[in-house]
Amino acid sequence: MYVDLAARERIAKDSAFWYQKAMETNGGILSMNSADANKEILLMNPVFKQMIWGGNKLGSKWGYEIPGENTGECWAVSAHPNGDCTVREGTYAGKTLSQLWAEEPQLFGNAAGDRFPLLIKIIDADDDLSIQVHPDDAYAGKNENGSFGKTECWYILDAPDGATLVIGHNAKDKGELEDMINNGRWDEFLREVPVKKGDFIQIDPGTVHAIKGGIEILETQQNSDITYRVYDYGRLQDGKPRELHIGKSIDVITVPAKSVEESVINIPSDAKNAMVPLITCDYYQVWKLDVDGGMEVSQEYPFLIMSVVEGDGLINGQQIKKGDHFILPGGFGSVQLQGKMELIASTIV
Repeated sequence: MYVDLAARERIAKDSAFWYQKAMETNGGILSMNSADANKEILLMNPVFKQMIWGGNKLGSKWGYEIPGENTGECWAVSAHPNGDCTVREGTYAGKTLSQLWAEEPQLFGNAAGDRFPLLIKIIDADDDLSIQVHPDDAYAGKNENGSFGKTECWYILDAPDGATLVIGHNAKDKGELEDMINNGRWDEFLREVPVKKGDFIQIDPGTVHAIKGGIEILETQQNSDITYRVYDYGRLQDGKPRELHIGKSIDVITVPAKSVEESVINIPSDAKNAMVPLITCDYYQVWKLDVDGGMEVSQEYPFLIMSVVEGDGLINGQQIKKGDHFILPGGFGSVQLQGKMELIASTIV
């Protein structure tokens, strides 16, 4: 118990709820007493990426052990060859997510596909990212050695006052698009929109976009690492400009761009202890959970990814905190969440 001496109150800590559950179930919630591996929570070890635009908040704010001060990306749940996460503990400790997808398909509801379909990231943009665009499955499959395309969405974890993102463009047709890009008419071409903490943005293939400095996001995306750079502010890396992909970008950019209203989704801020739907598209479903006290979720999906983005608490009696990312396998069943925390959850459609 925590004792508030001024108010003369005793307040139960998360550990009190844990012991309560352990006693109620006669130890049944303890992982050591579970014979069903599908009832295990698959906590992931993230992979970190240093970027020219990265910062240090993934270390100073999130508590991760990062490789350096310019760490821009935490690949939190990933089975991509460029960053394959491992399981932290339990029956599958040390195994990569790609291994589990291949060797233990029952953990993912025997979902179809030759690779784990999603990739979850936290991005800390200390500086502006390049202006970029992603291809769809058809274009990537043909031009990028059979890769998936890249549909993604962003939950804004934090943003400074007056923050903006680049989402979309102002070209009316393909001819004007090419002229604006080839002649560097960036101020006319790019469309910046205001954003704040808690906003949600869907980025379909063909959408020109860029995260601006000072913004942190949680990204849910297809399992792909294909990005075409349209413009990079003339920055140098190792004394040389980074590669641009002008031809491919012009090929895939959608003209005209989607409206801002179709891209930026406002989330109800007062919904407590519920799975609040953010988006359903061809590749994923995403929810926000604001746990305040306790709630129950039925894990009825092939698998359910969860990321704790604020606070701490318990999941079926197991302690979790900000920065933890885990997968609830198919057939997991009832999920009890307790504490005060925010989570983003996702699965396939």
